[in-house]
Amino acid sequence: METVFLDKADPNFKHEIAEKIGLEVINPCYSCGSCTGVCPVREVIDDFDPRRIIHMIVLGLREQILSSDLIWFCCLCNSCYFVCPQGIRFSRVATELRKLAMAEGYVNQDFLKGLEPVNDFLQDLCRRAMFQKVKEGLMGTHTMSCWQKYTIR
Repeated sequence: METVFLDKADPNFKHEIAEKIGLEVINPCYSCGSCTGVCPVREVIDDFDPRRIIHMIVLGLREQILSSDLIWFCCLCNSCYFVCPQGIRFSRVATELRKLAMAEGYVNQDFLKGLEPVNDFLQDLCRRAMFQKVKEGLMGTHTMSCWQKYTIR
């Protein structure tokens, strides 16, 4: 496991992310693991854990997060949102982290190009997972129009 030096932490990072995603604070995570339990990406990428990324934000580990390839693996399916007792929409967190990583020069075009085949796989995985959840009775407001006819707004 990597050593973390909190003297290099950015204590305002959690406030910056919270503001960007429209939350007062980003630290209400209970560490219950519900997000990790339903995440289709976690099924194929063992290191991907939304609650771990949330905790890294709260600790202010800006550089470690923005330079991590893990923020690019979230397929933005919102499965985690529907089971989170605190209503954290990790897809919005991941989107903002990606924007910051690009704006602050943590990624380059070669890296993004290399992710294209992975993204296609992840999107397919997440589509299948969400259709299965809808079939099993999950109801909620989904962002993809193809799901809306099967869900309650």
